[in-house]
Amino acid sequence: MTVGSQQATWHLGTHKSRFVLIAKVASATTRVVKRPPLRYNGVMILVVVAIALIVLAALFSGLNLGLMSLDTYELKRKADLGDVNAQKVYAIRHRGNLLLVTLLTGNVAVISALTLVLNSVYHGVIAGILTTVLITIFGEIIPQAILARYALRLGAQLASIVRVVMFVLYPICAPVAYVLDWALGDELPTVYSKSELTRLVEDHRHYVGSGVDKDEARIVRGALTFGDRTIKQIMTPRSVAEMVPSDLVLGESAIRRLKGSGFSRIPVYTHDKPNEVVSILYVKDLIGVVPGKKTAGQLARPKVLFVNLDDNLDETLNAFLKTRNHLFVVIDEFAEIQGIVTIEDVLEEIIDREIADEFDRYDDMRQVARRVKRPMATRH
Repeated sequence: MTVGSQQATWHLGTHKSRFVLIAKVASATTRVVKRPPLRYNGVMILVVVAIALIVLAALFSGLNLGLMSLDTYELKRKADLGDVNAQKVYAIRHRGNLLLVTLLTGNVAVISALTLVLNSVYHGVIAGILTTVLITIFGEIIPQAILARYALRLGAQLASIVRVVMFVLYPICAPVAYVLDWALGDELPTVYSKSELTRLVEDHRHYVGSGVDKDEARIVRGALTFGDRTIKQIMTPRSVAEMVPSDLVLGESAIRRLKGSGFSRIPVYTHDKPNEVVSILYVKDLIGVVPGKKTAGQLARPKVLFVNLDDNLDETLNAFLKTRNHLFVVIDEFAEIQGIVTIEDVLEEIIDREIADEFDRYDDMRQVARRVKRPMATRH
């Protein structure tokens, strides 16, 4: 083709943010000439380029929302537990600022390129409106709605693409990410309170995929909350506690009654002084005892441990484990005996269920105590 009297070759280029044809003449000078109407092939090329740019914009926008919404500490926990998707995503997500800068840079670059492409076909205002509509619907709303719901799964599938983009844009994005790391520090972990953890477990119980059933949720709830309770809330009150005087003669009827009481350990107090518990009678020690030969005080073991009724249950459980005892006598601030507490009482709070065996006459002694109108009755 000739321009004026000289032979020229034509190339596709840009001029004032528009695609134009540039003529290069033999004199090695270039001159911008008026763009001729685009033919069908040229229009199709621009359409394909525009679609590709919209896809890239959707990819960057969706991944930005989806990946950045994933907590790095939760990803690390899942990755350590063997979750393959979490392992793939954590490899790129743990450098949060670099990932953020990379995705935003890529998104801005793609949108700018799309504006140039559409501006080469339409006038400036039309190109701007068309770019806004396409990017808003197909490059922002739809991909972000999808990635927000399936961030982990889709993020794992697209992790290799993100790695390539991060490598390509690293020279540009790394300095900015470094400044953000220096200025903002590490990401803060998500920390749940006990009440939030309890609610979280309870919510997971209703989803089949969680693997948490009703009993497990109940035990976890009890384990998280039992430390907030005190001995006063779970102890067997003094009014219904099985206690015997030290001078009780272990005759045939007394032995039969104690064996049938359903208790394995019975506090023994000084005669006529119920507030002075001096020993613990182990019912198993009654085996082989000749009726009428010994008193409760003679057969009982002298080791007695006292706890305050305001002690928390987690402290009480540690005391049970440390002392290797199963029964404590509960006293108040004035050293007055208020009742007894056993390790079974604490375990019932943890599993949130009453533990009863074939010898128990009552499931809850506290309910029995509420019906008792008289003070503690001692049996002789």
